[in-house]
Amino acid sequence: MLKIGDLAPDFTLKSKNLTGEIVDISLHNYKGKNVVLLFFPLAFTGVCTEEMCSVSQGLDFYSNLNADVLAISVDSVFTQEEWAKKNQLKIPVLSDFNREVIEKYGCDYKDFLWMKGVAKRSAFVIDKEGKIQYMEILEDAGKLPDFGKIQNCIKSLA
Repeated sequence: MLKIGDLAPDFTLKSKNLTGEIVDISLHNYKGKNVVLLFFPLAFTGVCTEEMCSVSQGLDFYSNLNADVLAISVDSVFTQEEWAKKNQLKIPVLSDFNREVIEKYGCDYKDFLWMKGVAKRSAFVIDKEGKIQYMEILEDAGKLPDFGKIQNCIKSLA
C-alpha cells in the first residue's frame, strides 16, 4: 500500500483526447513539476463528468502553481476522446485499459457490486521529486475528492 512520502509508481499510458492522435504519456516526463493525478471510474457517468469538468474549468489554478493535472480511467482512448470532446476537457485523460496503474496505486475495485476492475475515485498529489504528498482513495464512487485539501497541498509545494 502506498503512503505519503513514497515515490509515485511510474507509468506510461495512452491518451488521445488533446491531440486526436494516440500518444504515450509517462509520469516521469513530469519530473520537476507537481502533478495532480485523478483516477475516476468511468467516462460518460454523472459524477465523473462533474469532477473532470470542474477540474478542467479550474485548470488555471493548477497551472499558476506549476502543477499539471492528469486523469486516468480504464476506458479505451476512443471512449475517453469522445467524452472529453463532448465535455470540452482540457486535461489529458489517460487509458489504463489493462488496469495495471490502478493496481499499482491501490485504487482498483476488486469486488464491488458491478464495478469490479474499475478505478476507485482517487486523488494523488505528486511533488517535483516524484514523491506522493497527498492521497485520497474513496470507496464510494458517488463522492468527490476533497479539492480544498488537494489545492492546499499544491500551494504548500509551490
